[in-house]
Amino acid sequence: MPELRKDPILGRWIIIAKERSKRPTDFVVESPVTKGGFCPLCPGNEKTTPDEVLVYGRPPGMGGNSPGWKLRVVPNKYPALVIEGNIDKQGEGLYDRMNGIGAHEVVVESPNHDDRFAFLPHEQMILTFRAFRDRIRDLSRDDRFLYVMVFKNYGKAAGASLEHSHSQLVALPVLPRMIVSELEGSLSYYKYKDRCIFCDIIRQEIQQDIRLVCENDKFVTLAPFAPRTPFEMWIMPRNHNSSYTDQDDESMAALTNIFSETLRRLDACIPGVPYNFVLHTQPLRSQPLDHYHWHFEIVPKLTSIAGFEWGTGFYINPMPPEDTCRYLREVKL
Repeated sequence: MPELRKDPILGRWIIIAKERSKRPTDFVVESPVTKGGFCPLCPGNEKTTPDEVLVYGRPPGMGGNSPGWKLRVVPNKYPALVIEGNIDKQGEGLYDRMNGIGAHEVVVESPNHDDRFAFLPHEQMILTFRAFRDRIRDLSRDDRFLYVMVFKNYGKAAGASLEHSHSQLVALPVLPRMIVSELEGSLSYYKYKDRCIFCDIIRQEIQQDIRLVCENDKFVTLAPFAPRTPFEMWIMPRNHNSSYTDQDDESMAALTNIFSETLRRLDACIPGVPYNFVLHTQPLRSQPLDHYHWHFEIVPKLTSIAGFEWGTGFYINPMPPEDTCRYLREVKL
């Protein structure tokens, strides 16, 4: 029989359609087609991108926007929001508008065109997580911005437009509705129980050990109780922390280890599966929040959003998270 599950943070209902249950091999993933040709993100083509705002690994003495780097961050050539100008909020009757002010940046995760993020060497992957932290810190100095959204699209079905491995940051003059909903839901729980709901979720999942995918001393990967799609996973710090930018180098190394293992387990279950991951963290310049817990959400692109989902806000997931967790834990790496 199908099952309705409620997300304890957002109050969002998910339908687990058990009669449609599948095995990992039942999902059809299109093989990526390599386009080849010119790539603006490859070494030697630095002059074709906007000037870099952050670079790691280039030997001393070499000029900016030149080869020899290990990671670059550059403004998006076709940004969703632009950094120049004033917000200029206006009302038009009951409607509100403002200028599209923000920052849109591309994190080029490796100089090697054919590298896949899940299989980057440890020292290379850790640079990506450091870049997220350092760019959020820098962008937080701009009072126009309230939040920085960090995300990665892997695979054409997940929205990736370039083959070269990269992720993105978008600084926003407003708080995203998803983050506001998480902040409100977790604050409501905290006021009632005087505990962080994310911390309670981690404790319960470790104790039950049925949706715990993998763990190390500092982080856990969980299959959420009410997942939107098969193989959705959350990576969370074991100890309470509301801000991603508080992470030191030791934590970054542990995050890299568990992120790499998590994505490699996913790829072993469904090779080449397209996915998105998104960082959820506290608003810029916020004081530490006792009720909120930063985390990454990894959402594979395995189901479609159609009329029922748009009309109800429900997601239909054909695989219980307990099953996907079992598959993820059983694969050999």
